[in-house]
Amino acid sequence: MAGDLPDYYFRVRDNGAAVFRLDSENRQRRIEMDQIAVVNIRNGEVKPHGLHRLTETDEAEISRWIEARRETLAAREIDDIRRAVDHLNLTTQWVQSRATDEQLDAVTDDLLLAMHDLRSTLVRKKADRMGRG
Repeated sequence: MAGDLPDYYFRVRDNGAAVFRLDSENRQRRIEMDQIAVVNIRNGEVKPHGLHRLTETDEAEISRWIEARRETLAAREIDDIRRAVDHLNLTTQWVQSRATDEQLDAVTDDLLLAMHDLRSTLVRKKADRMGRG
């Protein structure tokens, strides 16, 4: 198993990750996790942990992870929006076929305001894009 381990482990957290260097080449054959840095994914800031100095290899691996993580988050964001469209369609079907008057009273105003806000924003953004193009 030790031979299959990567050299680095990224513990994902809000806005980034804690970066660890892994070591299993010790007398007890235990996996040692030495934290070497903290990464902020939003601004790309990398802070060495404690007195640790990052090597070029560390920096290259962290940069690779940041790029891959940003791609993953961007793909998830689009997937979340596509799921929201599905939920809107399912909500429409629910309203049309199964919702009781009490259920509709509980959600109608919130849904109408959210949909009005979304529609207004989408129309404004589309008009801006058309104006530029």
